Amino acid sequence: MADKQISLPAKLINGGIAGLIGVTCVFPIDLAKTRLQNQQNGQRMYTSMSDCLIKTIRSEGYFGMYRGAAVNLTLVTPEKAIKLAANDFFRYQLSKDGQKLTLLQEMQAGCGAGTCQVIVTTPMEMLKIQLQDAGRIGPFLLSPAAQKKLLDAQAQLSAQGGAQPSMEAPAAPRPTATQLTRDLLRSRGIAGLYKGLGATLLRDVPFSIVYFPLFANLNQLGCPSSGEKSPFYVSFLAGCVAGSAAAVAVNPCDVVKTRLQSLQRGVNEDTYTGFLDCARKILRHEGPAAFLKGAYCRALVIAPLFGIAQVVYFLGIAETLLELLQRPQH
Repeated sequence: MADKQISLPAKLINGGIAGLIGVTCVFPIDLAKTRLQNQQNGQRMYTSMSDCLIKTIRSEGYFGMYRGAAVNLTLVTPEKAIKLAANDFFRYQLSKDGQKLTLLQEMQAGCGAGTCQVIVTTPMEMLKIQLQDAGRIGPFLLSPAAQKKLLDAQAQLSAQGGAQPSMEAPAAPRPTATQLTRDLLRSRGIAGLYKGLGATLLRDVPFSIVYFPLFANLNQLGCPSSGEKSPFYVSFLAGCVAGSAAAVAVNPCDVVKTRLQSLQRGVNEDTYTGFLDCARKILRHEGPAAFLKGAYCRALVIAPLFGIAQVVYFLGIAETLLELLQRPQH
């Protein structure tokens, strides 16, 4: 990195392309991850990732697995672009003296990349969580007060010999990203779009600190002795391994972030005032294992996302496109 300038436009385009391809492939797993993390012991709808996907298809159709995909595709383009480009930028700045980066410097570059990405992408992450979780919340929309009214009506009708009203929750209209944004801005202002920012920082900054140094060192193992770049399959595998390892390492923070950013609650589900309150209640009511909810789903999502991203970087798709656009027209 020290001996050549980096092209930020090319890095941003590569990150965007990688994000679009990766999310299209793994979005159903990400939806399952969100729903598994949000369900509490009192309202368990799903027992595993496969059970969640099967029930989603049965109740919402095949495209129900892509609920919130438009927001996520919009989210992941700047997320991957900013994270990958910012890491390269900080690595370049830290290696200007021509020396190989130390592990601490690699971690500093990752920290800077994660911070830049979170500030830009938290609002879209917030919207994605609401859209993904809507299908899980649907069956539990009745509040305790509404349930009490129905039970009173049932008792009264039973005494009169009439038909009893159903306790099933009414079908709720599916929210859209535009509706959610409008409602959040109206009720909570700009701060509503940044709900869970602290938890997102605590997830994404450590993720970047773990991922980028781990990837760089794993990728270095596959470099030929001649000093050329590692083969593309080495970059892909290094991205997958580093991504899955970092994802599992920060999964407890991801569980807390997902809970904090979910505005709708099922009956008897906990509400939280902040990061520490959420972590305490999860530990007290659900035990330490709850912090690993959705960990394997998250690893399955992150591994190919970053593997694909590193292959796109390796192939230099954006550099090729920019070079073609800059050629003089005859």
